[in-house]
Amino acid sequence: MTRPLTRVDPAMPAGAYQTFQAVHPTDETVVAACQSVGCQAYAKGWDTAVDEATPLGMAQARYIRQESGRSFRELKTDGGLTVFRFESGQRCFADHHTKPTVYLVRGGDWRANLGLIRPHVRAAIGSSTSQSTRTN
Repeated sequence: MTRPLTRVDPAMPAGAYQTFQAVHPTDETVVAACQSVGCQAYAKGWDTAVDEATPLGMAQARYIRQESGRSFRELKTDGGLTVFRFESGQRCFADHHTKPTVYLVRGGDWRANLGLIRPHVRAAIGSSTSQSTRTN
């Protein structure tokens, strides 16, 4: 059972307020950085084991050493594999996909949607201001 929504009667007309909205388009995904999706490899580091006795392993090792641009330590296992140990805080090799968030500022409040004022590029994080008033 849902509870009825209780709203305080506003002191001003709808046009005196702004509504902040975050929406996620349902049919779109974007590639996101490790840091923004909570990637464990980014947070804790990771190991990549490569078998350099195979053409694929040789190509992977060459890429890691010469083109990846990441910090690592190189180890050898008893089984002949090369292990690249990557430090935390750097992008992993996976492509992370997430739904984009679009932040909007609209004129009005719950009584009247007075249209889009502007889109935001990103959310304000750690802001001490919880409300904003529009001055026209």
